Amino acid sequence: MINPFSNRAASLQGPATDIQPVSPSDSVELPVTGIALYVESGGTISVVTVAGQDRVVEVPDFAILPCGIRRVNATGTTASGIHVLVLV
Repeated sequence: MINPFSNRAASLQGPATDIQPVSPSDSVELPVTGIALYVESGGTISVVTVAGQDRVVEVPDFAILPCGIRRVNATGTTASGIHVLVLV
């Protein structure tokens, strides 16, 4: 199989190298800081950004939120099927 990522350095301008499911928590940060979130079922998302700010946003179904994310809070989050896009 040809791997187009084999000779490429991870970049914030390039595609994510992995996607991981998120279990929202009010105290546990994501194992890897995300470069974006993907949401299957829209609603409200409460997050802590990479800048350390608490933010609450409304997203539609199948949304991509291109923002550095440290944590997805359980309190205030109604969206589901949340995944974090990461560079590893």
